[in-house]
Amino acid sequence: MIEQYTYSELSKEDLYEALHLRTEVFVVEQNCPYQECDNLDQLSIHYLFRKNGKIVAYLRLLLPEKNIVKIGRVVVKKSERQNGFGIDIMNAAIEDFKIQFNDSILKISAQQYLDKFYTSLGFVATGKKYLEDNIPHQEMIFKKD
Repeated sequence: MIEQYTYSELSKEDLYEALHLRTEVFVVEQNCPYQECDNLDQLSIHYLFRKNGKIVAYLRLLLPEKNIVKIGRVVVKKSERQNGFGIDIMNAAIEDFKIQFNDSILKISAQQYLDKFYTSLGFVATGKKYLEDNIPHQEMIFKKD
């Protein structure tokens, strides 16, 4: 089951575990030193997927700003990839977006190598490509039905 929390609802333990997973993947595994804590967590809804009580997948949905909602920090623990947890957590966030913020635009800053993954979930590339922390990214927007 996927859990969701506002920043103020997150327990200290869950926040720490989520930050640990994000750092494990984005900083250590991807060998990308950057400031992981960016002051956007306070403005987000946090999605957690647990296996055996441990967070193995996570993402955050940034609350609307100027009619734009963003999904970010999509992460799955390396040992748990290929189990569909990324799809499950993304679908939960997309469904919540449709219910709560459907009059907004849903964007994601996607690592380019994950293009097929995000396309399969209904995102389309805008053509805007860029390096973010020395990793090729592209802007993608969710195509509403």
